[in-house]
Amino acid sequence: MILMVVAMLSMTMTSYAENENAENTLSVESYDMSVNFRKLAVALDMTGDQMESVEEIHRMFCNEMIQAAYASKDERQKLVDLAVKKDLRYMRYVLDQKQYKKYQLLLNSTLINRGLK
Repeated sequence: MILMVVAMLSMTMTSYAENENAENTLSVESYDMSVNFRKLAVALDMTGDQMESVEEIHRMFCNEMIQAAYASKDERQKLVDLAVKKDLRYMRYVLDQKQYKKYQLLLNSTLINRGLK
């Protein structure tokens, strides 16, 4: 009887830990903001120089989003907001007004679809 209780408790704890790990992995994956730069360049009609700058800016943004994913729950949204504001500020200098508005739309849609906004 005691062995049965111990077995049930250990199975319960194992399944709980698996669910928690799966939830954390899913959460971290939603912060991965990697994009196909060729498709982005076509969508925004960027020049070669713009593409290089956008790629570097976006690389920094991706790093900041991954840092936010691993931050504590209390700081996570604050770090995401900071990363987005910084990304938009830098993109404003590189893209023209039409490209920038389209980029804002794409970024906003991505954040909403991933549950980050």
